[in-house]
Amino acid sequence: MAKAVGVGGVFLKAKDPANLAAWYAQHLGIPSQEGGTLAFDGPESLGMTVFAYFPQETKYFGDGAQHAMINFRVDDLDALLKQLALAEVRIDPKREDHSYGRFAWIWDREGNRVELWETRPQPEG
Repeated sequence: MAKAVGVGGVFLKAKDPANLAAWYAQHLGIPSQEGGTLAFDGPESLGMTVFAYFPQETKYFGDGAQHAMINFRVDDLDALLKQLALAEVRIDPKREDHSYGRFAWIWDREGNRVELWETRPQPEG
């Protein structure tokens, strides 16, 4: 049976797409491609990608009317949060720690809540 094998992209509306793409490139280090598109490619992009649904009344995306949230796997959550704080990026003080990783949340320059996830190696078995 043919099947989906991963997420090929996330597409969101933005008030100023080029400016928002530049913000993500600057603050999260996501490589910018021609035309302002951001793309992960190559061995650094390997890892699990989660596709999940939440109830419409969830507060997990924050208190606003946001209908979607991007989750980025990051290599060093603490170091990234320090960089973002120095750049005066809005950071949620909430943290979560689970067997599969650590989580933190920020808001991009257009007010979208973004989840950051530092994965933990899973035991083989």
